[in-house]
Amino acid sequence: MAFNSNHTLISKGTRIVGDIHFSGDLQIEGTVQGNVLVENGGDAKLVVAEKGVVEGEIRVPRVVINGKVVGNVFSSKHVELASKAVVEGNVHYQLIEMVKGSQVNGALVYGEQNSDSARTDASTFEAAEGDEIPAS
Repeated sequence: MAFNSNHTLISKGTRIVGDIHFSGDLQIEGTVQGNVLVENGGDAKLVVAEKGVVEGEIRVPRVVINGKVVGNVFSSKHVELASKAVVEGNVHYQLIEMVKGSQVNGALVYGEQNSDSARTDASTFEAAEGDEIPAS
């Protein structure tokens, strides 16, 4: 396994309009109006900080959200929704952690992106203390 030294920060007060294609680690503390995608299907991590905002689709293997996302989230490995996370869209996941206070205003979809059998049809889900989302 090669060490990946690509670290990118979009600091608070910064607004990017357009899609972001990245590899390595990306931390968003500002605003991105566009999709956030991983280059070449690599192993990458996105962190949306508490004041960070993404208005677009996210397609990243590992995602940590503590800010706001308006759009669908697709993760092939791991999604963590921290206490101040607000997702207005569907979350497609393989493994998910939701901390008390996090919100998903959309559906939680396990596994295959088009699998209706694994879909949790809740228009709003707010994690309460002790809640665990089963992996199957």
